[in-house]
Amino acid sequence: MKDLVRMRTSLKEEIERILNEQIKMEAHSSAIYLAMAAWCDRNGFDYSAGYFYKQSNEERNHMLKLFNYVSDMGGHALSPEITNVPQEFDGFRDVFELALQQEIAVTNSINRIVGTARQLNDFATDQFMQWFVKEQIEEEYVARRAVELFDVIGEEGVGRYMIDKAIPKITYGDVEA
Repeated sequence: MKDLVRMRTSLKEEIERILNEQIKMEAHSSAIYLAMAAWCDRNGFDYSAGYFYKQSNEERNHMLKLFNYVSDMGGHALSPEITNVPQEFDGFRDVFELALQQEIAVTNSINRIVGTARQLNDFATDQFMQWFVKEQIEEEYVARRAVELFDVIGEEGVGRYMIDKAIPKITYGDVEA
């Protein structure tokens, strides 16, 4: 029986640890996007607020997907404590630059998990994480295009309004962001 308890999971400790770190990162991303949505709401950027509310929900779903995987594999998924969520931002462009930085950090973290899974011959986790690899291609693309709108359109005159309206229309492939 004691051996059976130790075999509760096929996840190696290192994989379980970094997956729990990713769970926390996704929860933190969700909280940051929620704060960005609230900031956009307060500052009259309704379309961007809607975009960030959607992003917040998407990041929460990513967190749950990881959480369920760890649990389904017999591991110990940890409910994350979220702190250090900014509530104020320097400006409209700053919100989107921070979102791009956040997505790049998530991509780097996902790549680290895949690399570790491969090093440890954890083929199940490697396969599971491929969905996240593909998702990050889209997430970074959309975030990058959003920042580029500030250079293409400019913020002068009605520029901010045009950018705000364009944000939810950014697509990657055939899928709306």
